[in-house]
Amino acid sequence: MSMPDWMDGTSIAFPNLGIYLENVPKNISIFGFVIAYYGMIIGVGVVLAFMLITYTAKKDGQNPDDFYDMGLWALVIGVIGARLYYVAFSWDAYKDDLLSILNIRQGGLAIYGGVIAGIATAIIWCRIKKKNMFAMIDTGILGVLVGQILGRWGNFTNREVFGGYSDGLFAMRLPLEAVRQSDIPPELAATIKEGTNYIQVHPTFLYESFANLVLLVLIFTLRKFKKFNGEMALWYLGGYGIIRFVIEGIRVDQLKIPGTTIPVSQCLGGFLFAAALIIDIVVRLRQVNTKKIQSEEKA
Repeated sequence: MSMPDWMDGTSIAFPNLGIYLENVPKNISIFGFVIAYYGMIIGVGVVLAFMLITYTAKKDGQNPDDFYDMGLWALVIGVIGARLYYVAFSWDAYKDDLLSILNIRQGGLAIYGGVIAGIATAIIWCRIKKKNMFAMIDTGILGVLVGQILGRWGNFTNREVFGGYSDGLFAMRLPLEAVRQSDIPPELAATIKEGTNYIQVHPTFLYESFANLVLLVLIFTLRKFKKFNGEMALWYLGGYGIIRFVIEGIRVDQLKIPGTTIPVSQCLGGFLFAAALIIDIVVRLRQVNTKKIQSEEKA
């Protein structure tokens, strides 16, 4: 399929796949009330996340009601944490208009902020309710991945979370008027051909959504082989850490450590991968040693 040189403002194209999507709006109006597709997609993700969590909880002998109670708290505080993380590392964009911090309809949620706030909430809830914290987080982390897989498609409708120029198989074209100008660095702007009105980029939202799906399948499949409560959470932190480390290096909308050009999420991803790997190995070795000592004592 031939691609036009001038794109409509609501179109999205994947030229090397021969796909041209017309009229892909960012929101929909229902009875005069405007609802962002971003929010709708996240809502679907939340529903599917709870479905997988409760299914897994029942199979593992846990009480699904506990996850609804804990999950609602973690969800609300997680969204707040995701927004605060994003704002903290994009402060220049909000310092002159503080009310804009409350406007999340156009995106601006950082996954790591949500994960940190959500896990912290789960830990506090489990301590208050005297529940097995690590066992519950292992199950809950599956829902987090479902939310991330679906949530990245909210970035698609918002025309955000993309990488630099690409002419690969999955290269994506976005009209300039639909993209935040702050997301077009000089090196990307230099690739815009004369007589066109679009950028052609890596669809990093798609890369991450697919990678998270693979990670979810692996963790869900291998959960029967975990050696201790909390190990699935380590698999998630390490797996997503390396995914984010790689993909963050491609993105153009990186959140930087203040005063540096270092992507904060790339650093955090690398750290979490290394930390999760080391902790998992240490705990497993300790279990082996403990069993060996107990075996020798019985002998």
